[in-house]
Amino acid sequence: MFHLIGKTNIDFIGKRKYAFALSAILIILGLIALVMILIGKANMGIDFAGGTMIQGSFAQPINIADLRGAMTGGGFPDATIQELKAEGVQNYFLIRVKNLGENTPSSATETVTSLLALISKSFPNNQFTKDSEHSIGPAVGETLRSQAKWAVILAVLGILIYIWFRFDFRFGVAATVATFHDVLAVLGIFWLLGIEIDLLVITALLTLAGYSLTDTVVVFDRIRENLKLFRKKGDFVSTFNISINE
Repeated sequence: MFHLIGKTNIDFIGKRKYAFALSAILIILGLIALVMILIGKANMGIDFAGGTMIQGSFAQPINIADLRGAMTGGGFPDATIQELKAEGVQNYFLIRVKNLGENTPSSATETVTSLLALISKSFPNNQFTKDSEHSIGPAVGETLRSQAKWAVILAVLGILIYIWFRFDFRFGVAATVATFHDVLAVLGIFWLLGIEIDLLVITALLTLAGYSLTDTVVVFDRIRENLKLFRKKGDFVSTFNISINE
């Protein structure tokens, strides 16, 4: 079997103080990010903050970088632009922006009007035909934010219950803390870098939680087996190091 990394003998437990310090920084950063998200002060995508999206096609090919530059220069620096593939239609784009002013139906209409005017002004020789438009109001955004929050909470509880039955309650608590730590760390880094938080990011965080759990289960399984082998020696530090290195 192919092994990317051979057998290791790293003293993980001996370096735990450095790991604790780094983890503390990441957890604090993650908690700050979580609070900012809950109070709506983070860089939230239109899935949560509300906004407007339009779909349409250009008459001629257009560089997506030029389109993004036009959006930024026209007062929509947070615009998300995605080129779509539709049967029988070329140069088809999805443009998502946050609404101008208050997030109301009138502001959504104003946003669409401003977008179309900006596109027409920026590309006068390349007609844009709007196919559809959709708006996400603040109530819908709040609902999605609440659902995302409960999805994460239920996922963590599911992890706790699964590990509890697979090993014991102590392992379940440890696995939950480890998984929550990994999610918070990534969330904090995303917030620090100003990355937009949307449903895709939440999906990625839940996927991360799954991979983190898998890795934790493997390590816990090795610890459980090695504790049976080395219990008489009473050297738990060596047992944990051996288990992690394996």
